[in-house]
Amino acid sequence: MHIDDIAPWAHDHSFTAGDTRQAERSTRVVMWITLAAMGIEIAGGWWFNSMALMADGWHMSSHAVAIGLSAAAYAAARRYAGDPRFAFGTWKIEVLAGFASAIFLLGVAALMVVGSVERLLSPQSIQYPQAMAVAAAGLAVNIVCAWILGHAHHHDGHSHAHDHDASHSAHAHHEDLNLKSAYLHVVADAATSVLAMVALAGGWLYGWAWLDPVTGIVGAVLVAWWAKGLVADTSRVLLDREMDHPVVQEIREVIEPPGEPAGTRVTDLHVWRIGKGIYACALTVVTRDAALTPDVVRQRLAVHEEVVHSTIEIHLHPDAATVLPLVTPQS
Repeated sequence: MHIDDIAPWAHDHSFTAGDTRQAERSTRVVMWITLAAMGIEIAGGWWFNSMALMADGWHMSSHAVAIGLSAAAYAAARRYAGDPRFAFGTWKIEVLAGFASAIFLLGVAALMVVGSVERLLSPQSIQYPQAMAVAAAGLAVNIVCAWILGHAHHHDGHSHAHDHDASHSAHAHHEDLNLKSAYLHVVADAATSVLAMVALAGGWLYGWAWLDPVTGIVGAVLVAWWAKGLVADTSRVLLDREMDHPVVQEIREVIEPPGEPAGTRVTDLHVWRIGKGIYACALTVVTRDAALTPDVVRQRLAVHEEVVHSTIEIHLHPDAATVLPLVTPQS
């Protein structure tokens, strides 16, 4: 059989939705900005003896690595998009980068706690005005970076919009977890910068030197909380734990419509995410309807645009007619 003869039934397995070049460019720009700001904050924290400022700088260094990893993931996903070794495309490279970024965040949170406890046990004098100026500059950088990544997310969301029914779009997961991880790193940076400024202001105005390391611990807890959520989101995708998603029940409902006689049942169903807001499924159906074919099932699934790949196995129940009805071609 010639390859052209089976072309209508063949397709590639690159399921990445839309163009991620905007997100990739934005993460690269933010990476370089973050590296520059990191150097300034670490040097300023060391020179002016502020643990909150130095913790923010080291925190920012991990962000630079993680954001660079996000940019590299976009490039790798694009480079290997046509590689047949990836059964369902390369989108999970981006998710894996998001997971790694979350682990970076947890590690930084732990280092922030250790450094802050050391300063609580061994207090040191701080040059407050200078440290405050450096922290304010770091916050300004974080705001710019957050705007850049937020703009990329807005562009990404519009380019991937679908005309789904409102009930479907309400729960569709169109989130770019790689971009979200980079954005969370920047937001965490901004939060620790604000906390550093609060701590420095308290020490400068009221002599509360203890506020600097305590604020470092509070910032660490906040960063760890955000990281925990990102770990949960990315690991859910990496482990294919999607069977509690509403789309699973919707797939069952279109194959077993409510009110239809109990002649067709889904006996096995597997659903997993293979891109932003898109899914694959493998299912087994037992039916008494001899006219139910894989093509008919695919037509029913077509109402859910988020299901882009399906593997269907149909078994006729022993009570079913064993001969398919004759179809007369229409003129």
